Amino acid sequence: MLPATSKLCAAISYRHLRNMTGLRRQAAVAISQELSRLACRSPGPSSWIHQVRRRSSLLSSRLEEKPFSEVEMSYIKQGEEALQKSLRILEDQDGWKTETVAGNGDKVLSKVLPDVGKVFRLEVVVDQPLDSVYGELVDNMEQMGEWNPNVKEVKILEKIGKDTVITHEKAAATPGNIVGPRDFVSVRCSKRRGSTCVLAGMSTTYGAMPEQEGFIRAENGPTCMVLRPLPGSPSRTRLTWLLSIDLKGWLPKTIINQVLSQTQVDFAKHLRQRLARPVPVTC
Repeated sequence: MLPATSKLCAAISYRHLRNMTGLRRQAAVAISQELSRLACRSPGPSSWIHQVRRRSSLLSSRLEEKPFSEVEMSYIKQGEEALQKSLRILEDQDGWKTETVAGNGDKVLSKVLPDVGKVFRLEVVVDQPLDSVYGELVDNMEQMGEWNPNVKEVKILEKIGKDTVITHEKAAATPGNIVGPRDFVSVRCSKRRGSTCVLAGMSTTYGAMPEQEGFIRAENGPTCMVLRPLPGSPSRTRLTWLLSIDLKGWLPKTIINQVLSQTQVDFAKHLRQRLARPVPVTC
């Protein structure tokens, strides 16, 4: 039985066979049966058999999960594309020009890319651990309108797997209504790799969220935030925010540049205030 099981497992290592759900399920069942047979041979099965059997059971349950639809896969790929494009932009250190430097060291830089346009880059250090910052920006993203006056509402329209969401965001008008209300429909992708977190996104279309009355449908992306513990000070977080937005409408570039760079500075200020608030104690 063991040689046959080995051949079956080897078969699913080939990509064209690995995509055959029935064959993968058959392999998982065969592994489970073989482990049970081995366990019965000895009076006290070793701990590794129990561990592998547990992993085999988890594999079987995962194979029973509903696969993503073609539409869902397209959103997942868009999120991954936004992540990869954003990181490539940030990795290129050439051509960045300083837009704003605040007294606390917060810095906004910009550069013009041929295929994207002008992008902005915020560099700040937040006096909070990475998990707190990540939790506020990802787990509590729908609460952003409570603490960021530039945002009226963030609503999750759909969750796809554990890393991808479709969102609708309403941006508030700027003071004096220089820039009127905008809204965005975005696909967002969040990834954690070791001590680094990346939150990426870009505009998308979503049939259940057509253009809204009173709002101009703007476009963003590729955009991302990168979170890392500050070297030598793990209780603090370095946050880098790449912002790329087309606000649409007839707006002078000087106004757009001023609004977007100020939006990033304001975001950092309000995020700090949010994270520094006392956390209610529940009994």
